[in-house]
Amino acid sequence: MEGSPEKPNAEFVAIARIVKPQGRRGEVAAEILTDFPERFTKLRRVFLERAAQAPEPAALENVWPHKGRMVLKFLGVDSIESASRLRGLHVLVPRAERMPLPASHYYVWELRGCRVVAERKGTPREIGKVTDVEPTGGTPLLHVMPDGRGRSEILIPLAQEICKRIDTAEKIIVIDPPADLLELNE
Repeated sequence: MEGSPEKPNAEFVAIARIVKPQGRRGEVAAEILTDFPERFTKLRRVFLERAAQAPEPAALENVWPHKGRMVLKFLGVDSIESASRLRGLHVLVPRAERMPLPASHYYVWELRGCRVVAERKGTPREIGKVTDVEPTGGTPLLHVMPDGRGRSEILIPLAQEICKRIDTAEKIIVIDPPADLLELNE
């Protein structure tokens, strides 16, 4: 999964978050926010997200892994002081450059906000919207918040047998739940 910041820019996805300066020549240590850390070795241009500003382009001089993080050396950042000013910034890539996934795999940020519609015998029934996806070590669970007030969250397995159609562009997931699945959550 390639992450996105709390308030993602629609054109970008976050692949790292700068944690601290690393070394004396302007390098920074970054928390990895992607399931594809190998992508860093090919990156030469990224974008840095600053609050209330458009993401700004930044050139990478060098990148290497270190203790579960990536060390990034940006062009023009040559001191501890200038590296310190990058602390907390998200490292972004254009959404069009996200890593391709195999069929029937989705990024969590693509599923959040999707409408969930149950369809049994051709009759659609609006269930709610996906608020999160919980990894379980097995089949992930969709956290779905019903539209009605006072109703509690519904957990739906993200399984092909249940989720018959997922259209992230249209932001809809059509499910055919087994008998009593929706009632279990009430």
